[in-house]
Amino acid sequence: MPRTIRITRSHKLATAVLVAAGCVTAIAATGGQSDAQPAAAKTSIAAEKVAGVSTAKEAAAKKAAQETAAKKAAADAAAAKKAVAERKAAAEKAVADRKAEAKKAAEKARSEKQAANRSTERKAVAAPKQYKNNLDGWIRESLDIMKKKNIPGSYEGLHRNIMRESSGNPNAVNDWDINAQNGIPSKGLLQVIQPTFDAYHVNGTPKKLTDPVANITAAANYAADKYGSIDNVDSAY
Repeated sequence: MPRTIRITRSHKLATAVLVAAGCVTAIAATGGQSDAQPAAAKTSIAAEKVAGVSTAKEAAAKKAAQETAAKKAAADAAAAKKAVAERKAAAEKAVADRKAEAKKAAEKARSEKQAANRSTERKAVAAPKQYKNNLDGWIRESLDIMKKKNIPGSYEGLHRNIMRESSGNPNAVNDWDINAQNGIPSKGLLQVIQPTFDAYHVNGTPKKLTDPVANITAAANYAADKYGSIDNVDSAY
């Protein structure tokens, strides 16, 4: 048969104490849990803020790096473009300089050639051929004139007849032959009378009977008409 347990006042007090203690413990436990939740939440928010700041900084740094790289690339491109432009300008200038030098050289050569031509022309006009004032010079000048006028004759033919007629004296006068008796004596290197000189005078020579060149060319012109050439004359003519 079961034993009957008697609950005394002491038992009731002890039970009440235990129940109270359990409640306190439960309340404490519940309070601790309640305080821990806000702290964890705060920690989580702080961590999220730190992570957000870090991410923003990384993004800003990345953006800055990209901008710097873009600026450098743009600067490099501009520098390269400038270098190309400078090389092109230098090449064009070199070509232009070469053309200018070539043009200058051509103009200089043309100017020098024109100056040389003018100098040659001046020399030709200002410096006619010079002849000695002696028998050799008179004969040579006469031959040049005879050549221009198509009058035949040679140095030998002229010299031979001059030496026979006057011995080379341009002022020689024959005052004894028939011409002298008729008042028209033969004069000069080739002993020409005045009417013959007047008829056969060569233009470009002095109109003076005793002028050496005028006398020779007129006599050669007369001989060419009468004998074919002064070279064919071997005696008085």
